[in-house]
Amino acid sequence: MKSFFVALSVTAAVTACSPAGEPAAVTPAPPSAVRLPPVKAGFDYQLGGAYPPPSGVEVVSRDHGAAPAAGRYDICYVNAFQAQPGAEGEWGDLVLRDANGEPVIDEDWHEALLDLRTPDKRERAAAKVNAWTDECAAKGFQAIEPDNYDSYTRSHGLLSESDAQAFVRLLSAHAHEKGLAIAQKNTSELAGRRQENGLDFAVAEECGEQENCDEYTAAFGDHVVVIEYTDEGLATACTRWGGSLSIVRRDRDVVPEGAAGYVRRTC
Repeated sequence: MKSFFVALSVTAAVTACSPAGEPAAVTPAPPSAVRLPPVKAGFDYQLGGAYPPPSGVEVVSRDHGAAPAAGRYDICYVNAFQAQPGAEGEWGDLVLRDANGEPVIDEDWHEALLDLRTPDKRERAAAKVNAWTDECAAKGFQAIEPDNYDSYTRSHGLLSESDAQAFVRLLSAHAHEKGLAIAQKNTSELAGRRQENGLDFAVAEECGEQENCDEYTAAFGDHVVVIEYTDEGLATACTRWGGSLSIVRRDRDVVPEGAAGYVRRTC
């Protein structure tokens, strides 16, 4: 398998305080180079359970609780901006709550959003997520995929894109300290800010279905991994971007091969 590297300049972290008294935005200070996934490589999305990668697969994404796939470029998935279903108790006061004190929930996935509105809460949430990143690095993953970067769009106005970016900068700085690349997950509206946020490549769900993969390629070039969940989305992605991007069609529950409902197709 070919290795691809991206040169990144070393930038000192900003530690000065803003006029309002809050810490200024931290600029991630990455190492001189991080390893990126090979472009237009065979890809498999295995979040629902690990199984032997199909023939031709060079890049695999698995949950941080799983082991990496031997001999592949391995991306480690972490749910960074929301709590797993039923796990909000593990986050304490870091769960975002509305004016009535009720958790703000992502209704599609039944996940509580994290409260990232203050530097203190962002630091404490990052400490928990970064511990997972440490596990990923120790297991031999080459990259992390922090999910739900776009959770602010589901927060009923309680979170802002600035909150999300301040948090992801904490995650990217730590990933780079561990020698890992870090993906921007979805959130195409912030792709143009990827350098200041320390993000190295993109993992885009349904950009074929939404016909906006070019919003990612404008910022990340061909370093974009695409997951589609419908045949129509796969057909569009393959027709328009199949010559340059890694693209796979999976079932929405991303169940292991052999399980009921399993779907995997490529261009």
